[in-house]
Amino acid sequence: MAYQVTQFESTPNPNARKAMLDRPVCVGTRSYFSADQAADDPLARALFDVTGVQTVMMLGDFITINKAPGASWPAVERAVRAVLAESTEG
Repeated sequence: MAYQVTQFESTPNPNARKAMLDRPVCVGTRSYFSADQAADDPLARALFDVTGVQTVMMLGDFITINKAPGASWPAVERAVRAVLAESTEG
């Protein structure tokens, strides 16, 4: 079942945002610092396919995305929403 992003929240790090979801994405914490680390996690792997995504951390009903310094937040947010809307995980 797809996830819906209810809002993106800023963090103290200008290159990190929290995607607040309509339901929990996982139990416990799943953190990935590279696409290779996410190889066995279909959702995280799909998020790393978004241009500019550098790290992914999932916990409860949110996902924190860190982007490359030169990447545009509006473009990253649109792509992350699309990935989550198409997710079959959960």
